[in-house]
Amino acid sequence: MTLQKFPLLGLLLLLSFVGSSVRADGPVCPASTKLSRASFPEGFLFGTATAAYQVEGAVNETCRGPALWDIYCRRFPEKCNNDNGDVAVDFFHRYKEDIQLMKSLNTDAFRMSIAWTRIFPHGRKEKGVSRAGVQFYHDLIDELLRNGIVPFVTVFHWDTPQNLEDEYGGFLSERIVKDFREYADFVFQEYGGKVKNWITFNEPWVFAHAGYDVGKKAPGRCSPYVNPKCHEGRSGYEAYLVSHNLLIAHGEAVDALRKCEKCKGSKVGIAHSPAWFEPHDFNDAQDGASIDRALDFMMGWHLDTTTFGDYPQIMKDIVGHRLPKFTNEQKAKLKNSCDFVGLNYYTSAFSNYLEKPDPSKPRFLQDSLVSWETKNAQSYNIGSKPLTAALAVYSKGFRSLLKYIKDKYANPEIMIMENGYGEELGATDSIAVGTADHNRKYYLQRHLLAMHEAICIDKVNVTGYFVWSLLDNFEWQDGYKNRFGLYYIDFKNNLTRYEKESGKYYKAFLSEGTRPSTIKKDEL
Repeated sequence: MTLQKFPLLGLLLLLSFVGSSVRADGPVCPASTKLSRASFPEGFLFGTATAAYQVEGAVNETCRGPALWDIYCRRFPEKCNNDNGDVAVDFFHRYKEDIQLMKSLNTDAFRMSIAWTRIFPHGRKEKGVSRAGVQFYHDLIDELLRNGIVPFVTVFHWDTPQNLEDEYGGFLSERIVKDFREYADFVFQEYGGKVKNWITFNEPWVFAHAGYDVGKKAPGRCSPYVNPKCHEGRSGYEAYLVSHNLLIAHGEAVDALRKCEKCKGSKVGIAHSPAWFEPHDFNDAQDGASIDRALDFMMGWHLDTTTFGDYPQIMKDIVGHRLPKFTNEQKAKLKNSCDFVGLNYYTSAFSNYLEKPDPSKPRFLQDSLVSWETKNAQSYNIGSKPLTAALAVYSKGFRSLLKYIKDKYANPEIMIMENGYGEELGATDSIAVGTADHNRKYYLQRHLLAMHEAICIDKVNVTGYFVWSLLDNFEWQDGYKNRFGLYYIDFKNNLTRYEKESGKYYKAFLSEGTRPSTIKKDEL
């Protein structure tokens, strides 16, 4: 069943919206009868997002060195579903054109990432700095600022330099910590006078779990009992080691940022990517209890550590000796090391208690004693899933997750770094079909409404929202077949950009109300 069969759904959704002000002890939401920018607190940022590896292209320019995904996709092209050669969206050459698309959408901010390998082609400063690469990001940031768009910069979005992978295994080795701090400090010193919003790491649990426990993403490592196609790896061990080194590197990078004079006034966070969970069986107390455990393993793994300075106790109890330990100095650098919680939300699942784990075959998902299910005990689906949807749609989970973070972590500032809808169009991939993305439009309506309820009713401190993504792009192991963009990319004809129905909706949504850039700075 697709939402396209119900054209009144979007109308009914908006008619059901009731705006109201809240007391002064929470975010102040203007009264409104229609969901738009004007319904949100003054100064709230709306934007779009991309990542360097997924959009830039130009793999042989600016002396860019090879990255982890370059080699992975060349070795295993079948794992990347890459019918278009190297990353081909070509944001590198078209960024001015694409910034005008952002401007036409009435957006306030843009989340981008800086490719490590375009700055340090060989992975560290002593082996050479690409001045052309450094200048590209200066030009990009300057162009954003000229157009009144605030840059949010991700330091690492899964593009480890291949030279460091070859030398010592990348994030499998603690040697990555020194090299990452050097790279992060260089980026802060270079751009910190212009950029005041930073994300050190994108989706660390996905990077560790998918890359080193199930072999779904680069570098594709896991144990044979998890996936016989994995050529090497050790599930149940490497994911924890990779995350441990990543967290230590985060602490060092934040320390460098806070010591950077030109970076004064900067804010930094991590972009987490949890799902929300509902109990598989409401009559089973174990399923209810498993929700907290599932979230501790998926989000607390990194959010507890950067808030309280150490892993969740449940992870220590279950994982035991396989979970590395921090030194007291590392704990001190990790505690309160984020100024905001970055959140990427896409979907939800049912949490089913895993009764009989096999200790001889350790793996991350089994360690949480949870299996993720799309149907519950009564055979109901989690949310809805239109025919071409990549993931189930469950906006209620978005609101529930936001309230959970507020309650557990003392109401921190939250920035929605990614929220979006993927379509697997397959053989029907055409401009006409690709731009008629009514299901993505409904997805945005539902999730913007859920976020509004979280802010204005639950009083969650959300201050910004970024749609993933501005453009159709390279979606990792799904290649170019899985489309998330507000703009359709015609890969067969000069990479021409076409506005989708979702882009038109987001533009209309943002056209009502006051953009933060037009408010006097002393009023924000």
